[in-house]
Amino acid sequence: MEAQSSSDMLLSRKRRRESSTRDTEEAERLVKIPRCTVGLKHPAPFADELEPVTKKPYVRVNMEEAKRGTHPDRPVRVYADGIFDVFHSGHARALMQAKCLFPNTHLIVGVCSDDLTHTYKGFTVMNEDERYDAISHCRYVDEVVRNAPWTLTPEFLAKHRIDFVAHDDIPYSSAGSDDVYKHIKEAGMFAPTQRTEGISTSDIITRIVRDYDVYVRRNLQRGYTAKELNVSFINEKKYHLQERVDKVKRKVRDVEEKSKEFVQKVEEKSIDLIQKWEEKSREFIGNFLQMFGPEGALKHMLKEGKGRMLQAISPRQSPNSSPSREERSPSPTFRLPFFTKTSPPPSPPPHHSGARGYLVSEDDDDEDDES
Repeated sequence: MEAQSSSDMLLSRKRRRESSTRDTEEAERLVKIPRCTVGLKHPAPFADELEPVTKKPYVRVNMEEAKRGTHPDRPVRVYADGIFDVFHSGHARALMQAKCLFPNTHLIVGVCSDDLTHTYKGFTVMNEDERYDAISHCRYVDEVVRNAPWTLTPEFLAKHRIDFVAHDDIPYSSAGSDDVYKHIKEAGMFAPTQRTEGISTSDIITRIVRDYDVYVRRNLQRGYTAKELNVSFINEKKYHLQERVDKVKRKVRDVEEKSKEFVQKVEEKSIDLIQKWEEKSREFIGNFLQMFGPEGALKHMLKEGKGRMLQAISPRQSPNSSPSREERSPSPTFRLPFFTKTSPPPSPPPHHSGARGYLVSEDDDDEDDES
């Protein structure tokens, strides 16, 4: 009994725990963000255009103090650097993570110049001014450092009063070093962020190179010249011909789709017409049979008319039983003065007055003739 009661208690606790977790998940799912205007109206300023920081000595904030929260006048200064070529959502997410590392964060973003980038990494799509401007318009950035160094030095960290450096934890080998952030990690100033998979500048460039012909034809169609696109005369004519062929194919495809839609509509309408015709035909046949069928209204009308005609032209029928001899009206009688035989006079009928003298009926005459 005790074992059973303990198992029941465990099951009840498990059910309560599952129900509570389910309720919390549903509550998290139903939580909505209130509508508010959080966007900034101005881009982030450049570090070389700001007033110098107060002459207070530079004292770093450790990780515990930063996580606990600092005074509003002393935010945690986090630095994140990069090339930020063809600025995309992966860059923005990394900067968002750096901004949200601590409750009170001042995010400083360093952007390397074209010379450094071309030397250590390769050619860029956007020049340095375009990359500076793109970073300054990111909502998470508080300050932009132009011409940022490739390797961070203690002097640079002290100049900008940097507390932590944010970057993904993957070792970044460059400039003859296995990891350019190794000394930052050893000093306890490294704050790791996560990379966004599936999106990078190299991936975007790979897509463009893979579909080079498509984008060249796209820009030629939008008014760019072959010289601006560095395309030869022959290739330009080839691209124009391909564009015309594709237009013809698209037209043929459109005609096929429209014809399919037309045929489908005709089939639907024909099915509707056939169904309506069947309904009307059934209704017509039913009405015809009700009028002209073997038990139709026309037959009853003809029967009634025939009966009325026969009744009009035929005389009235005589009674079925003829009256008896006694019930017959007496035949007319007349006197025979020379007849010697006397017979009692027949009783006169109630409606006929008796005649004096001898009355001889036609029957008596018949008997006399026979004798």
